[in-house]
Amino acid sequence: MAQRHHDLTASAAGPVTTGDALEGYLRAQATEFLRALRQHREAGSAASHGTSHASASGAEERDDAARALRRSARRISGSLHTFRPLLDAEWSQALRSELSWLSATLALEHAYGARLERLLFALNRLSGAAPQPPTALVPPAAAAPAAPGTPGIAATPSASGAPVLPDPPPHRIGGADARPAADARTARGAGGPQGGTLTAAPSGTGARTTTAPRAAGARPAAAPPATPSASSTAAAPADRGNLTVGAAKAGALLDRQLTLARTRAHSTALQALGSSRFHAVADRAAVLASEVPLTPAASATDLRPFAAAAEERLADAVAALPLVTAGSPYNAEALIHGLSADAAPHPQDAPWHHVRLLLRLHRYACEVLGGPDAAPDDVRLPTAGAALDRHRDASEAAAAAAQAARTPRIAPATAYALGVLHADQRHEVEAARYAFQRSWQRHPVTTT
Repeated sequence: MAQRHHDLTASAAGPVTTGDALEGYLRAQATEFLRALRQHREAGSAASHGTSHASASGAEERDDAARALRRSARRISGSLHTFRPLLDAEWSQALRSELSWLSATLALEHAYGARLERLLFALNRLSGAAPQPPTALVPPAAAAPAAPGTPGIAATPSASGAPVLPDPPPHRIGGADARPAADARTARGAGGPQGGTLTAAPSGTGARTTTAPRAAGARPAAAPPATPSASSTAAAPADRGNLTVGAAKAGALLDRQLTLARTRAHSTALQALGSSRFHAVADRAAVLASEVPLTPAASATDLRPFAAAAEERLADAVAALPLVTAGSPYNAEALIHGLSADAAPHPQDAPWHHVRLLLRLHRYACEVLGGPDAAPDDVRLPTAGAALDRHRDASEAAAAAAQAARTPRIAPATAYALGVLHADQRHEVEAARYAFQRSWQRHPVTTT
């Protein structure tokens, strides 16, 4: 059982915070919502009528505006949930459900893009290639379609004969099981099919290996001494090339599936922002920016008991977590149910996701009491929230790898690479649980 180090009644010694603070907070967040909506519309108009550079800049501004929309929608919805006895019940329930729908719809596109970045970065790391920092993803509308027959990720042979996995392009839609551009057998320093000299394409270009013709009867030129590459200098096993090819095919499969899902999420978000349902939400936010439907007694009611109740719900949920097991830096339970045929989310993750939601509600309640720029009294909250966000990202990435491994008729090397990737992400889940346990068990130091 987790110990409750934080005194839930400590805030009672502070000044009384009434419903007027809640009214000011909701009006400020509604104003931020309307400002982000206007920025989103202006960025979308600039992206559709400008040059390619202006379109990229407009797409980036549109993404920032969408994040601001989600941020304000989450805070309004969370505050309506925590302080619902002080608000009109029917109005707050209707607006809260609509804001939850909007936030979830707008978050899907970003979630799929971040998931693809995370998985491709892990594939490069697990295959032995030097992992590169994740690059910014291009919006689906600006992504150029791949040429027919072009694989999603091309493995370029190194001088040692083992294909090296290049830094995969973020949004090239390739075949689910596309073969690498160069075969390992044609990269061993020998001549091509006609006795020509092999010319390897630069890594990441996606071009196939070409053979330069030579004159009839001419002797093939002596091959220059092979310069060991970064991947060949490491003592890799003999079958390392097959694993790298499997990782390349796994990356192409994940790229195709997650890019398609991200494109569909982008279309769904655009349809949602143009629907009558969203316009009704925007109208309610406009009304909220000027008038908050509080109950008659809200202006004289102290908000601290409601915030303390949110904190107590969080403490109860954390106490129900297996923190003793999570305190081990390596936990074999990360792979339990890993081979289950059930495509549902991992059964161990649901309580941790629930704690993440309650932690967010508690943080929003602290913002209502102290203002949006006030530092939290419990300094554990930022670190614990970051660990739970990492837990969520790793668990969803593991589920995406498992879903890709269920694709029919994939090569054994591809399935093996996806299995290794799934195990890696499940261990990332356990590492995030360990980090949360380490941060939460510390005595909180209150700020002055």
